[in-house]
Amino acid sequence: MVTTAAGRPVLLSQQAPRRARSPYPHWFYLPAAVVYSVLFLLPTFASFWFSLTRWTLFDQEFVGLENFVLFFQEPALVKGLTNTLVYAVVTSGLKIVLGLPLAVLLTSNILGRGFLRSVVFFPVLVSTIGVGITFTILLHPSQGLINDALATLGIQGPGWLTDPSYALLSVALVDVWKGIGLATVIYIAGIVSIPREYFEAARVDGAGAVSTFRHILLPLCMPATATVIILSLIGGLRSFDLIWAMTRGGPGFTSDVIASVIYKQYQAGFYGLSTAGNVVLFLMVTAIVLPLSWLLGRREVRL
Repeated sequence: MVTTAAGRPVLLSQQAPRRARSPYPHWFYLPAAVVYSVLFLLPTFASFWFSLTRWTLFDQEFVGLENFVLFFQEPALVKGLTNTLVYAVVTSGLKIVLGLPLAVLLTSNILGRGFLRSVVFFPVLVSTIGVGITFTILLHPSQGLINDALATLGIQGPGWLTDPSYALLSVALVDVWKGIGLATVIYIAGIVSIPREYFEAARVDGAGAVSTFRHILLPLCMPATATVIILSLIGGLRSFDLIWAMTRGGPGFTSDVIASVIYKQYQAGFYGLSTAGNVVLFLMVTAIVLPLSWLLGRREVRL
């Protein structure tokens, strides 16, 4: 029971009924849901099914987990799995180690700051295949510009892409060169979002550059660091185009990653085995990225 302005009691049952929410706005989700289901959900569930079969374009045979057993029994496939993890860790780690100092430099008062930002970000805009072909020429063991430059210093350059000890690392360094600009831009956004009062207070308290970096900039840039780690890891785990353009997984299988192994299995006609590799890659990315994203989110410092 409630009381009106005139002081008369009115039962709740006599009040005007509340209008039910219209479902009309929710219909706008329908086009996106259809596109998402057709382009992501259906192919994902289809991949899980076809990974349990031996299939061609015209027929299929259910074989259970045989494809997965074969996948982990093949030394070349296991080597690709190991290389994928190494490649992802190296590329993401170097992008963090190099991207943050570059961002600090490019947010300071230096001459030509805008131009330098453009130069650092430019490799991100270049075609990955074009970068791969260019560095394949530059890293040629006998005619490449890099080994020629080392020779003028009296240093015998190695076979960057032909030596099994250097091939995977060489491609990883090219990947870092191409992707460092994106990491730097993310860190720049993180740095400029930190209130200037923190730095001014540290300066008043007599904190030096190292202390300011360690106790203010580094913890408050944790959201940017988390973003760089997640994006770099996903890109490294799924990397294919640069490796295929530069080494095609060679020499031998020394620079093969899961994506290149999957492609080779498709080329050879082992469609079920290659689909199982896709599922393994999907599960591996999910198992690494989701817990890491949750862990990094807990460590973020809220302003």
